[in-house]
Amino acid sequence: MQTVYIIDVKSGNLQSLSNAIKHIGGYEIVFITNAGEFQQYDSQIERLLFPGVGNYAHFVKQLHDRALVEPIRAYIESGRALMGICVGLQSLFRDSEECSDGVQGLGYLDLSLYKFNKEDPIFQERGLIKSVPHIGWNSVSEIRKSGELLDENESLFSINTTNKYYFVHSYAAILKTQEIKDKIAQYASQGWDFVYANYGSEQFLAAVSYKNFFATQFHPEKSGVAGLKVLKSFLEGSKYDVVSAHDIQKPVNGQTVEKTLGGLTRRIIACLDVRTNDDGDLVVTKGDQYNVREASSSDSEESKVRNLGKPVELATRYYRQGADEVTFLNITSFRNSPLQDLPMLQVLSKAAESIFVPLTVGGGIKDMEDPVTKKRVPAVQVADLYFRSGADKVSIGSDAVNIAEKYYANGGKGDGTSSIETISATFGNQAVVISVDPKRKYVSSPEDTTQEVIQIIDPAKYGPNGEQYCYYQVTSQGGRKTHELGALELCVACEKLGAGEVLLNSIDHDGSNKGYNLELLNQVKSRVSIPVIASSGAGNPAHFQEVFEMDCGIDAALGAGLFHRNEYAVNDVKRFLQSQKMDVRLDDKVEL
Repeated sequence: MQTVYIIDVKSGNLQSLSNAIKHIGGYEIVFITNAGEFQQYDSQIERLLFPGVGNYAHFVKQLHDRALVEPIRAYIESGRALMGICVGLQSLFRDSEECSDGVQGLGYLDLSLYKFNKEDPIFQERGLIKSVPHIGWNSVSEIRKSGELLDENESLFSINTTNKYYFVHSYAAILKTQEIKDKIAQYASQGWDFVYANYGSEQFLAAVSYKNFFATQFHPEKSGVAGLKVLKSFLEGSKYDVVSAHDIQKPVNGQTVEKTLGGLTRRIIACLDVRTNDDGDLVVTKGDQYNVREASSSDSEESKVRNLGKPVELATRYYRQGADEVTFLNITSFRNSPLQDLPMLQVLSKAAESIFVPLTVGGGIKDMEDPVTKKRVPAVQVADLYFRSGADKVSIGSDAVNIAEKYYANGGKGDGTSSIETISATFGNQAVVISVDPKRKYVSSPEDTTQEVIQIIDPAKYGPNGEQYCYYQVTSQGGRKTHELGALELCVACEKLGAGEVLLNSIDHDGSNKGYNLELLNQVKSRVSIPVIASSGAGNPAHFQEVFEMDCGIDAALGAGLFHRNEYAVNDVKRFLQSQKMDVRLDDKVEL
């Protein structure tokens, strides 16, 4: 069995990468965290993986603090194979616009990284804001070998122009100017290979290769089978291959599909509410702001917690059905102490062994006291616990409400200590999802509240006392506590503080099977530039179509009950969307 070495500077979830390599088979993993360990293994290393997650400056500083820069340079100069992933690729560039303190990368490419432009002209023409971070499944537009364009059936380490790959980043090597394009052309004349992708009108480098090293902006370990093939090709040294017809993802029956403004597919996310039942087992159930127990046969008999299945089994099923992401919401178990929530950590760890799409986990992520040591544990450390167990993002709910209230009380400023700020500063804003649980509140006049209201046009939808205005009042603690804060105001504050995505629920629509709350979604999405995931109310595939056809540009849609009840498989929804000419990632393949 061969050994693969992975640079680990404690910047995010490397468990999934390790699992992906083990899934490919024939390899064992050794992590290298400092210069001493690098020196210990140096003579044995033939394949080195260089992954990075989150903030560019934090990652590069960790390389310096751990004295890894020079060993990595020497390794590259020795001619042995290295593969960078995400920030691992970004660190090969000179510098990044993300850094205000002039932190320098390794400089193998004399180019800078820039933030995507949320005011992209092709979005502005439609009155929309482009979502930043760039989160989701995108294709690459072209692959060039030393400047020469490869055909559709040719690949660079199995990357081809028909498959979809999972990107999650705010900064990239964007071809902003002719000067940058000329520099890239000069590198190409020296033997560099470049893979390009587009996000809206902006073209950026999705992968680079030169002699013995190769790096991707996307996450192959989170890109399903297409991504596993990229890892496998690197490990086997198969740089240029012809792509077989079996490995190319094409529309079913030649169906012509839309080209979204950003180029991303419509993301379908499967969600599992997880809690402990009366026997102490973790089960998938309904959210705890609603009734999670079966109807009892008598008033004296206590009903049991509704059990819709085992978390890992259901999550694996949805992955095999084509889910683009899987979200676990830990709704009651050890709510006040995820540090002690070993069962949930085990669920994440087990799920990550065979699910190669992004995993999000939520529930109790905040600053807390360790019940054993009685010491304060910051939220960033709690999040790290989840990341090391296999999560790619953490979802913050109740704590986000408290943080937003403090933000407004402080004159619209953060103090740098909140869970949102500290986690995004370390792991990147793409790692922080805000879960919002609002419900409609009617008011007679905009003057009746300090929150921004929506005017109700349809008289049939007026409030119970004829109110013609409403706003969406946020709740916390599983819907049990209401706050004088609107969903819009919460999302705006959290974006300012560093959140990278919004999971927008609706208590009024949850479990109704009547479709998503379009009114709420439109209000929030039209005012924030981070991606918004529609949640609550999906009962059939047409509801997904309806939310994606909204003019505001919803980024993803989440389903739960219709999947749990086996009324629809994930790919049933996707095939329906494709029949309506919507771009989705269709992939029934789960094995290499």
